Amino acid sequence: MSGHSKWAGIKHKKAIVDAQRGKVFSKIVREITVAAKRGGGSPEANPHLRLVMSKARDANMPKDKIEQAIKKGTGELPGVSYEEMVIEGYGPGGVAILVEALTDNKNRTAAELRSLFTSGGGNLAGAGSVSWQFQKKGSVAVKTSLIEEDRLMTLVLEAGAEDLSREGDLYLIICQPHDLERVKQTLTANRLGWESADLTSVASSLVRVEDAHQAKRLLTLLDELEDQDDVQHVYANFDIPDAILAEHAA
Repeated sequence: MSGHSKWAGIKHKKAIVDAQRGKVFSKIVREITVAAKRGGGSPEANPHLRLVMSKARDANMPKDKIEQAIKKGTGELPGVSYEEMVIEGYGPGGVAILVEALTDNKNRTAAELRSLFTSGGGNLAGAGSVSWQFQKKGSVAVKTSLIEEDRLMTLVLEAGAEDLSREGDLYLIICQPHDLERVKQTLTANRLGWESADLTSVASSLVRVEDAHQAKRLLTLLDELEDQDDVQHVYANFDIPDAILAEHAA
């Protein structure tokens, strides 16, 4: 599990860099728009919207940009209509890959993702063939400099967390989706901030990829999928040696 945990830590740091570049804003705007369209523009009555708005604030998105995205979702302002897509496939080494996207053109997005899978040494799979291997969870990243691990473990377990791991300068907290808000409230009550808090998909079992060439090709494919404009999240069930992950991150 250590390899997968390290990749999660790398992704959190990449998200911070992307946020600084403003790249992540467009993805969050799409998510806010879809959440508002599906459940209404009131965060009090729409848990998904409340979660995405919290993510937007964590990324330092301007308040007016958040409000505009909500109004586009509710129809108060004109805007693009986005649809949800889930693409399932396999990468080098037989690793299962789950891609979640929001798009205004499903045919275009499907073609672009298929091309990335093919050029990256993977292949698409039928609906349901990969998704059953993943479970939705809440995920929170906290800087290790803020608190001792044993103390944080006690706090978050009482709030409903299922697991706590350490990767570099981050603690990664995993919980059930319905406990995510409670974990965040517990951190706030103890004057602890977080680097990121979101819903994620965790693999029920991992595929070990020892071959360095295969592992690097897989990681490159995952990066390219995440960089595709319509893609919101990419999940994979690999376990790659830490040395290869560290080299790729560098």
